[in-house]
Amino acid sequence: MKTGYTIIKIVTLIYYRYGYDMSGESDICKDGSSVDDDVCDVIGKLQNMSTADEEIALSVCANCGKEGTSDNMNICNKCKVTTYCNAVCKKVHKKKHKKECEEHVRRAAEKHNEELRLAAELHDEKLFKEPPSQHGDCPICFIRIPNLNTGWRYQTCCGKVICSGCFYAPVYDNQGNEVSEEKCPFCRVPHPTDEGATERAKIRVELDDPIAIYDKGCDYFLGKGGHPRDRKKALELFYRAGELGHAMAYSNIGYAYNYGEGVEVDYKKATHYYELAAMRGNEVARYNLGVNEARSGNLDRALKHHMIAVRSGKNNSLETIQKMYKHGHATKDDYTTALRSYQQYLGEIKSAQRDKAAADTDEDCRYY
Repeated sequence: MKTGYTIIKIVTLIYYRYGYDMSGESDICKDGSSVDDDVCDVIGKLQNMSTADEEIALSVCANCGKEGTSDNMNICNKCKVTTYCNAVCKKVHKKKHKKECEEHVRRAAEKHNEELRLAAELHDEKLFKEPPSQHGDCPICFIRIPNLNTGWRYQTCCGKVICSGCFYAPVYDNQGNEVSEEKCPFCRVPHPTDEGATERAKIRVELDDPIAIYDKGCDYFLGKGGHPRDRKKALELFYRAGELGHAMAYSNIGYAYNYGEGVEVDYKKATHYYELAAMRGNEVARYNLGVNEARSGNLDRALKHHMIAVRSGKNNSLETIQKMYKHGHATKDDYTTALRSYQQYLGEIKSAQRDKAAADTDEDCRYY
């Protein structure tokens, strides 16, 4: 009592003499103040005592009422809530605690299920959100680049993705004369030899270019371009490219897990990587998600995936929605919307120059 009385007396004197409130911060002890050092020392100790009291979390034994810190108390193994001072009290209180324990477990389960439900809702909100265009617009004609890989070309000189129409269109100099030497339509660097192309690709990989890394992964996956067939190395490169934003790289990882290419079959991981690719605008991964959902009997989710894939130009999804409509799993409005979405996509990517490249060149330049 004497110590407690002394502390109260000191606090009272500090308050009346210096106007200091112990519940808040004060600058009365800063340099240049008129407060005695002994008083400041008392204030500091009182503040430290207050902070220490807040940091110590006390627990009470549910059986005997004995107090203790949380780190030296026993806890109910089932509900993880009720605490005991020792194992003996836990055993004695077990029968009395049973009903309360079951209630704690029930509430914890409800909370966990609610958290899972909210997490699933947030995930679906992201998953079924309209994805961005996978390749953006061509940097030359500024028309949307088609998703079909034969409709665009990747340039190792400048790292640009150029539509097939601009790639095969004539290149002119500053005076308007057609240049006979084959050059990059964007940066005007001459096309390299096979050895030069390999060296450029290597440089692009070192610069963390996701397309170059993905292409190298494809070489290892298929065993071409002078690389041995190494699925493990390919998946490492796909993962690296995916982390840098390459959607198709994640789709390839999903394919590997779905069919056991270089890894053990794992449908959960396949779905995860398909979803990562789909949310980045990859229509192939989106189509595969729709197929897998349909196989699982989740036709509503399958329809959602196929509708998004159609808006990204996936004609297989359009055919799937047509079949779903015929079998009563999609409405007439669904099929009509899908047709309009596909036509809208074609309107965004079509150009006379791309049509000419598809018709006149020896290479496959189909873009839809």
